[in-house]
Amino acid sequence: MSTWLGLDIGSRTVKVVLIDGAGSIIARALAPAGYDGPSVAGELIAGACAEAGVERRLVRASVVTGYGRVRFAQADSEASEITCHARGARHLVPAARTVIDIGGQDSKVIALDEAGRVSDFAMNDRCAAGTGRFLEVMAQALGLAVDQLAALHALAEQPVPISSTCTVFAETEVISHLARGVPRAGIVAGLHAAIASRVLGLAGRVGLRPVVVCTGGVARNAGFVAALGSAAQVQINVAADAQFVGALGAALLALARRHEGR
Repeated sequence: MSTWLGLDIGSRTVKVVLIDGAGSIIARALAPAGYDGPSVAGELIAGACAEAGVERRLVRASVVTGYGRVRFAQADSEASEITCHARGARHLVPAARTVIDIGGQDSKVIALDEAGRVSDFAMNDRCAAGTGRFLEVMAQALGLAVDQLAALHALAEQPVPISSTCTVFAETEVISHLARGVPRAGIVAGLHAAIASRVLGLAGRVGLRPVVVCTGGVARNAGFVAALGSAAQVQINVAADAQFVGALGAALLALARRHEGR
């Protein structure tokens, strides 16, 4: 069986996807990036190939994307995160015109034209606010696991305003709210609203045209998705296997480049 490989070596996690000639995922793997994402990627490739019953040397082509792509020499080529998330999201949601990717250390809003090509994008990669790392820090301050945030959001009567967009100051603000006995559910809802506001600031630079698709690890947080939809006044579609969209897009590029003879 012919297979193509995509890798997304992110700042927080590494994702690997194997697809067949129809673009269907036949194996995938994910693990924390730790201090050496490229080494983790190599281990994940071996695991994904074993799961699919494919020898690594028989993979037809591979593309790597993400934070650590320049340090990974085993792939045939590399591609930007913007290109890969656009390609993966469009494959999963063919009508997509806006892709919002919230990763561990950055967030991106990508505008697509009618053919699914990237027409514009805006990216926040200089500040943790509006990223998965922001939520990790806030969850720790609240004494919660990140996976608990969505359930608490659903219990909130109203969001508690978080005025600071700086992670350090926002953490201080959260601790102050807790000291005054403010319910954690309201604080969580306020944090989600703050991230949504930050993302909409990016979207204001490129537009927010439906159909809107959310990708990345934070897309699994239903509380954030609800806050974003409420703030944007538009339906937010969460891509299937949201964390793997970048790796899927990379694999699809590998498939396309193989067909083009590149």
